[in-house]
Amino acid sequence: MSQAGPSSFNEANSSELVAQRLLKAKAGPLPQFLASVVDHLHQIVRETRPTAADWRQTIAFLTEIGHASDEKRQEWVLLSDLLGVTALVEEINSRRPKGATPNTGRGPFYRADAPRLPLGADICLDGVGAPLTVSGRVVDLDGMPIAGATVETWQANSQGFYENQQPDLQPEFNLRGVFTTDKDGRFHYRTVKPAGYGVPDDGPVGQLLGRIGYPLSRPAHLHFLIRADNFETLTTQVFERGDPRLDEDALFGVKPELIGDFKQAAGKRDKDGRGDWSLDFNFVLAMARKGSRAA
Repeated sequence: MSQAGPSSFNEANSSELVAQRLLKAKAGPLPQFLASVVDHLHQIVRETRPTAADWRQTIAFLTEIGHASDEKRQEWVLLSDLLGVTALVEEINSRRPKGATPNTGRGPFYRADAPRLPLGADICLDGVGAPLTVSGRVVDLDGMPIAGATVETWQANSQGFYENQQPDLQPEFNLRGVFTTDKDGRFHYRTVKPAGYGVPDDGPVGQLLGRIGYPLSRPAHLHFLIRADNFETLTTQVFERGDPRLDEDALFGVKPELIGDFKQAAGKRDKDGRGDWSLDFNFVLAMARKGSRAA
């Protein structure tokens, strides 16, 4: 009796054969994850049926992404962001109870070394832009104030650039600061009104998606990272109501709960016709759960 030989690789069993090899490994959850990736990737190939030339072009595109990535620029992160994968991972890993402020991605321009400042300080170090006063409260799900919470903020300037994008044009730590809420959970500081901006489009990811008319802009927003003992750490953004790009945020960060009212004060205007602006916004933290990201 002849013994059956190995299965012949074909269109119907391709992902199964690869998965069998992967799952022989005893290396934790990674083989199972890779097997799932292979299954979906093979399914895409079966559905789209690319030619060999098409697939070589795909590999060439992925190679370009690798060449464009270094310690200062991450095209892979940009691809993940623009295809909504980053937002999806964030959504899966930061579920909040009803009433709590939702999480968003931290973004690529965060710095962990921003200076601690007293309440009321001005984080705009070059004086460029329309003045904005930001105030608010940090509270729990019952509306009780959280005193001593750390409120870290960073933002783009009035031209849509972050300080670490323009190290030769903006002062170090411009538009960045870390504050502590008072006994009533309140905080306030001075800054300038941020502008929306386009995501980088000079690399392979931006060039490819730009050619097909994919949205590559972000609405005006402020970033916040809020920590408090016994509460889940909140990383989020507050967007300007009325910004025309709210419905097409390139990073899928806009949620109804994160839209704020940037109000312009009546009266005094500068030489360009600009007046002071204000934003008042409250953040609701959820109690830390076992295994959650607590401060």
